[in-house]
Amino acid sequence: MSAPSTPPASSVEVRLIKAGATKISYPAELLADDGTRVSVRAPWAGTGGTRDFGFVRFEPGDVFTEYYWRDRWFSVKEVRTGDGTLKGWYCDITRPAALEGGELVVEDLDLDLWVSADGSAVLRLDEDEFEASGLAGRDPEAADRAVQALDELELLAKQGKLTTLLT
Repeated sequence: MSAPSTPPASSVEVRLIKAGATKISYPAELLADDGTRVSVRAPWAGTGGTRDFGFVRFEPGDVFTEYYWRDRWFSVKEVRTGDGTLKGWYCDITRPAALEGGELVVEDLDLDLWVSADGSAVLRLDEDEFEASGLAGRDPEAADRAVQALDELELLAKQGKLTTLLT
């Protein structure tokens, strides 16, 4: 592993970009940065409180431990209740992350994967949004990388190996 490109700080600002604009920005505790993977922890930062997806609810008090890579096209967010009960993993397909000057910037590419805590549910999400985004026409290479990343995460999840990325 290479040395961290940014010295560890106690906190960072996570900024998720979608379609060229900031979708959400929130403070997070920097847990680790090994030069390739950055790990942070933050309380649920959704606006409006609870967000019910039908297969999981993100609620005030939930805690996300988030893993971002500088060399991979995804991030993985471990989701727990405030008392520590594991809900599962929400995976975003993204361009590789960048951490500079206390800001962790990630570009969301619309595709997502949900993996329930017991592994019984592995759900591909937002494929319609990805198709509608036009990324395949604007940047075919990025679109291919996004689909490959989703396929890789889905396979790891179905094999029960998703958590090997997080250790």
